[in-house]
Amino acid sequence: MSPPCYVVAVRRTLWLNVDEVPAGGVAGLTFARHAAVGVREAMPAPRARSLARAVLDAEADLGDDFGGEQRSLGRPWYTHMETGRAAEYFRDARASDARVERVVPGVQDEMLRWLARLLGGVVRRRHGFCGPGVHVFPPGEKVARRGGVFHYDLEGLTPAWRHTLPPAISAVWMLQPAHKRGGLTLFNKRFVGENWPMDEDPDVRRTTTLSRAGDLLVFSSYRLHRINGFSGDDARVSATCHAVMVDDGVWEAWF
Repeated sequence: MSPPCYVVAVRRTLWLNVDEVPAGGVAGLTFARHAAVGVREAMPAPRARSLARAVLDAEADLGDDFGGEQRSLGRPWYTHMETGRAAEYFRDARASDARVERVVPGVQDEMLRWLARLLGGVVRRRHGFCGPGVHVFPPGEKVARRGGVFHYDLEGLTPAWRHTLPPAISAVWMLQPAHKRGGLTLFNKRFVGENWPMDEDPDVRRTTTLSRAGDLLVFSSYRLHRINGFSGDDARVSATCHAVMVDDGVWEAWF
């Protein structure tokens, strides 16, 4: 497939219904020509919201990151890398997956199967890393008030991968959207080795995508993006993973 890391233009997200996902997956060029590819209700909305409630009720299983700015079920690699807890991440990876499975049974494997279907290949867990997990952005906290930082999803990529830029994707499966706003803005800018962006470039084209409960969104990890701020009393809850192509048609995924 053509590498989805090449950002040609920003068009609106290509939304597909479950029965519209083509046999053999979505061609890599689709990821270049569209900001993202989404599947409407890849999970039925009532089940998604039920799983979100289960996550929010599992207080003892949720981790806190960046002073409560966000919470997670399972250990996200980027938060541990940025806070000097890499050893803790790898030491607890198996237990992390067990917690995710206990609270939202089947979601990890379902997410990998959906990615395999969309990418038209094999998607397996990355050895030693945590499998898909769940992000919780609480109402009233920093991301809700100001929006998330502008970023690429590079933290799990090795130095060699950052140099060669193999196809890499990020996936967000919405379990509970924010009450108002909270969409994902994707920019017509891709990672080519520059430093982390610190602020918004008003000349870069962008599009904002709002996901509903049960919607699955997939986009290039090399595309600049951010979570928009949101209002209301509902947390923004989404299952997430990242994946990189390690061989022709073979991908490895992690949280």
